[in-house]
Order: sequence, then structure tokens, then C-alpha cells
Amino acid sequence: QVHLVESGGGSVQAGGSLRISCAASGRSFSSYGMGWFRQVEKKEFEFVAAITSGGATIYGDSRKGRFTVSRDNTKKTVSLQMNNLRPADPAVYLCADRWAGSVSLRVDEYHYWGQGTRVTVSS
Repeated sequence: QVHLVESGGGSVQAGGSLRISCAASGRSFSSYGMGWFRQVEKKEFEFVAAITSGGATIYGDSRKGRFTVSRDNTKKTVSLQMNNLRPADPAVYLCADRWAGSVSLRVDEYHYWGQGTRVTVSS
């Protein structure tokens, strides 16, 4: 069993930055890919970013260049640095754990999920 807890959400002005993190517990962390998704008003999840066990990263098109995903295997955390936040970015951001070292853009290829952390952007 893997337990994921997100933190760091909050409110920021448009153009500002926020860093959210996800702490994992329950089993080995370094061998598995981790992803970030966002959900707006209980609608379907949207892929944001992901990082493989080896540190390779991929991003959703709408946030590429503004968001950076990273991981700290010693602390068992994955983080998402969000810069130049826009009015379209507010959502609940969730981290997810995948039973493989690779990553995927597909929601159904992740196996454990956190509860999410809310990000709001004021104009």
C-alpha cells in the first residue's frame, strides 16, 4: 500500500509562483514513476507532469515551460514548481504513483492517488 499526501497549495496572484509537494510512504519510492494531474470541479483529470524513476520528465502542453516537476528520493517526495500562474491554472492538483519506473499521460495507468491540494489564482 502506498500513501500519498500533497501539500503546499494555496492562493497566489496571477503571474506568481507556487510549489506543491507530495510525500510518499508505504514502500520503495525511487523505483517508480510519479505523476501530477489536475481536476477542476470534479471533472475528469488532466495530465500536468510526470517524472520517471530515473528523473526524466514530461509535461502537458498547456503547462510546459512554466511548470517543473522534480523528485527527492531520499525524502520520498515529488514536487511541482509552478511559475507564471494564470487564471486557467486553478484546480485541485493530485499526485499519483505508478507501478513502473516509466510514466504515462493516462490516468488509468497510475495506481495510488493522493487527496489533492487546491491551487487558486487571483487576477
